[in-house]
Amino acid sequence: MPKQQIDPLFQLIKSISKSEKRNFKLYANRISSDKETKFLQLFDVLDKIDEYNETIILKKAKDIKQSQLPNLKAHLYKQLLTSLRLTQINHDISISIREQIDHAKVLYNKGLYQQSLRILDKTKTLARKNKKNILVYEIIQFEKLIESQYVTKSIENRAEEITREATEISKMMDGIVYFSNMSIRLYGLYLKVGYVRNEKDLLMVKEFFNTNLIPHDIENLSFFEKLYLFQSYVWYYLIIQDFLMCYKYAKKWVDLFLLNPEMINIHMDLYLKGLNNVLVALFYTNHVSNFKKHLRLLRKLEKEDQFKHNSNLNILLHMFLFVHRINRHFMEGTFDKGLHLVPKIESFLEENKMGMDNHRALIFYYKIACLYFGNGQYREAIKYLNRISDVRDTSLRGDIHCFGRILNLISHYELENTELLEYQIRSTYRFLAKMDDLQEVQKYILRFLRKLSSISPDQLKDELIKSRRDLKKWVNDPYEKRAFLYLDLISWLDAKIENRPVQDVIMEKINKNRK
Repeated sequence: MPKQQIDPLFQLIKSISKSEKRNFKLYANRISSDKETKFLQLFDVLDKIDEYNETIILKKAKDIKQSQLPNLKAHLYKQLLTSLRLTQINHDISISIREQIDHAKVLYNKGLYQQSLRILDKTKTLARKNKKNILVYEIIQFEKLIESQYVTKSIENRAEEITREATEISKMMDGIVYFSNMSIRLYGLYLKVGYVRNEKDLLMVKEFFNTNLIPHDIENLSFFEKLYLFQSYVWYYLIIQDFLMCYKYAKKWVDLFLLNPEMINIHMDLYLKGLNNVLVALFYTNHVSNFKKHLRLLRKLEKEDQFKHNSNLNILLHMFLFVHRINRHFMEGTFDKGLHLVPKIESFLEENKMGMDNHRALIFYYKIACLYFGNGQYREAIKYLNRISDVRDTSLRGDIHCFGRILNLISHYELENTELLEYQIRSTYRFLAKMDDLQEVQKYILRFLRKLSSISPDQLKDELIKSRRDLKKWVNDPYEKRAFLYLDLISWLDAKIENRPVQDVIMEKINKNRK
């Protein structure tokens, strides 16, 4: 389903909180005269409607003419951003530092060079303390400009000092840019293909990683150089399915923040993502007790005050919490107990639909479908799997699109939709071939499901046992095993063979592993 185009102003208004709206009203009433209240009238109308429709807007805002609407929207958008900046200045150190840089610029423009330099010196100290290296670099460049206009007796020493500072920060920035480039490229590769599918994929990823990883002394790297290096290792090991090594570097990522606790509040989004990747790795290594410990650590963050003031952090936190609370039920086999999360997730997706990307929504749809499938509610599973099929853009998380269609087939088989199944199998085969994701496990499943519809009841159990035996040989295959990360096919076959709910089979296996 193509994403509906959203008006930027309407999207912004729908993203702000009640307190932010209240602050905007106070701000707008201070700066506007009686003749300029039309943009406030427009704000009230946009705030109350559910969908952007200019006909409805003009009908409700009777003082606004069609010809005035574009300019009023631009003015309202600018005033909203100004108000939000003032609201967030005490909660975001970067905004606060930039305000001081702006003040220094005003003083510079007035020819008050000494005052400007004093502000910049204090601000540079603050930026260094909070490891805002880009802002430190910007301040130093500004200091150079001012020093070239304002001459003192100490200019020679000052020139040497500022040159040394510029060289040091420039060298640090080069390292940060290099490692962050590597990290984002690996993450982009993960979003596109998921896990390696074959030896060609593996060689490509390994060659990229090894040829781009420059020699380095970890002890001499700055905070952000270490952070982006650890991130690069996390994406690399995640792609090649080495989850123990993925955990090792995700833990280094989190520990880096714990060793620099002042950075947690400043860069909470990066700390959250580190915890998320620790939990992802623990989920795939099936380390239940450690997983629960880190999940509790994530849940404690809900009480932190800054999540009330930052919508991005609030969305990230609850997105990770919902995903890993579902994963906990997968690890424990308690699919039925996990279903209480579905209405909460639906509400979360609806409330944040303006800012939620397709990638995140796909993950939720697939995990919810797996919850319903594990609980034997196949119609509900198909409902969510169809939502995945409705997303036409398959360039992101093609792996979820592919395995979503396979789980859809198995759900239709469970519902005995034999007439529909034949068409669905052909359609899925074509889709997987087009996506270049037709591996041996997928081919086997498609042949197996096609064969099942023609097998007599007295032959079914033998066929299921044979299929289980055939699939087991791929469980530890370095490339084929990824299919079992998405679908617990062996447990499903065990449930069919033993004529038991799949949830009971999974819980029994978990209890055996604990002993």
